[in-house]
Amino acid sequence: MSEKVFRDPVHNYIHVDNELIYHLINTKEFQRLRRIKQLGTTSYTFHGGEHSRFSHCLGAYEIARQIVSTFEQKYAQVWDRNDSLLTMVAALLHDVGHGAYSHTFERLFDTDHEEMTCQIITNSGTEINGLLRQIAPDFPEKVASVIRHTYPNKQVVQLISSQIDVDRMDYLLRDSYFTGTNYGQFDLTRILRVIRPTENGIAFKESGMHAVEDYVLSRYQMYMQVYFHPASRSMEVLLQNLLKRAKVLYQDLQTFFESSSPRLIPFFEQSYALEDYLALDDGVMNTYFQSWIDGPDKILSDLAQRYINRKVFKSITVDTKTEAHLYILEAIVNEVGFEPSYYTAIHHNFDLPYDIYRPNAKKKRTQIEILRKDGSLIELSQLSPIVHSLAGTVHGDSRFYFPKEMLQETGIFAQQSATFLSYIHNDQFSYGEHDEY
Repeated sequence: MSEKVFRDPVHNYIHVDNELIYHLINTKEFQRLRRIKQLGTTSYTFHGGEHSRFSHCLGAYEIARQIVSTFEQKYAQVWDRNDSLLTMVAALLHDVGHGAYSHTFERLFDTDHEEMTCQIITNSGTEINGLLRQIAPDFPEKVASVIRHTYPNKQVVQLISSQIDVDRMDYLLRDSYFTGTNYGQFDLTRILRVIRPTENGIAFKESGMHAVEDYVLSRYQMYMQVYFHPASRSMEVLLQNLLKRAKVLYQDLQTFFESSSPRLIPFFEQSYALEDYLALDDGVMNTYFQSWIDGPDKILSDLAQRYINRKVFKSITVDTKTEAHLYILEAIVNEVGFEPSYYTAIHHNFDLPYDIYRPNAKKKRTQIEILRKDGSLIELSQLSPIVHSLAGTVHGDSRFYFPKEMLQETGIFAQQSATFLSYIHNDQFSYGEHDEY
């Protein structure tokens, strides 16, 4: 086939010269990703962040394409060119199983986007599976094994999923670009020049160590400044409580939900199939939320209009000592007339920016290896004092979310608001300090 190109703001051009890749992009399962936001509720804070999982998956594929092309040309003695197509396909399809508002939806309805990705790849009823089987009967299972991290060639697995992989490299650059922030910028060109296949995975030449170091710092900054932004998390809390309310109400208002949001019924009943999952996207969900605004339940209606119209909850930070006393604030919220189970939430967001391989860890990480001039490998944090300071350390915070109305110092609830505010100092829950006043 003649080469196809996609114009891209991050990679300039995304090149497709393989017929399978081109046809996979045009499957209905992959095209569905155009209707799934890459950043979920983050676009309510950074208004430019409206890009889709579709563009991200294309970007991850493009980085993988460039890497395997280099490996084939320069490192044929270490890289098996038979794995090149597999790597590009896995990069393209790695997020195809993401659902509408995936992470929030997953927690509430017990779905798993990685498992759904594997189902889409291996289910004989999908267009994607039909194309993959044309390569070889076992090719779908090979692709799924890369997603599951069980494929025997660790080079392929680490390119798709590790602490520096094509997924992370694209989403950091792409999310940084579309949110209008500079935190996620790093020298991708340099990293692609120094990446090397090794016997047990991938490594990076020591001369390019600072580019890798910069990548780790960029990831840390994006999490702290963008992904963990309090307003984005507020919208996530609203979405979580809205869906939780709908799930509870379904038992008594089945007729309402059958008419207003029929594609959610299989999830309320915990009887969904793959086709039910694929029928949902962000647009479908938002349409349902708009219809709930006029529904019979006041809480559902209010939460829906708050979400649709971006009426964010406010928040304060809490720690392990003060969190146990949040019932005090919840009681004041309840006294004002807001049911705490739907109008408050404790939201935890923590990330481990980088860590070494720890064999006894619950979630093992593939450490970043640096290739020295003598051919030996050394772990990144042993050379970089900056990365060493981040290695193994968890960063983030816990926040208590509540209606903005609790901060109003005038009106009929002025007394309750004053009491509520007396527990807050410098945007923190100051239970201990309050006792000393």
